[in-house]
Amino acid sequence: MLRDNNLVPLSRQHQHALALCVRIERASPIPESDLGAWQKEIAHHFRAEIRVHFVAEEQVVFPPARGFPEMTLLVDDLVSQHAWLRDCFDKAEAQRLCAAEITEFSRRLSEHIRKEERQLFEGLQRLMGREQLAVMGSELEKALKVAEQVCVVPARKHQRT
Repeated sequence: MLRDNNLVPLSRQHQHALALCVRIERASPIPESDLGAWQKEIAHHFRAEIRVHFVAEEQVVFPPARGFPEMTLLVDDLVSQHAWLRDCFDKAEAQRLCAAEITEFSRRLSEHIRKEERQLFEGLQRLMGREQLAVMGSELEKALKVAEQVCVVPARKHQRT
């Protein structure tokens, strides 16, 4: 399904996070010598964009989604995933993730994003009217303004040869 323009800013940020996941997957298994750099990059992504992204979803997208009974369990699951992912971001900030945890983080973040794109966003587009989506889009625009809209370019050190 074509993404509604009002949800495109979140989808763009999803692309940034998926790019990080792909890079982690390609670098796996992550050598012990690269753990610090990967954790710094994960923490940077959270501070630069994902932190604000989660809040925008939780304050702007999830409440109206809960208004549809068929979306309630999905939203509960996504909120739970946000909590787990925030814990991982906190561990990355504190340099407390091991290589296996970084790989698991990447896998679960990727699954989370795909669930939002394929189930939440498509469900909202099917269930909400154009006016409701436009109101949501306007609120998202305001909520996301504080995020740095950047996609981190892969560092040479992490690329496999």
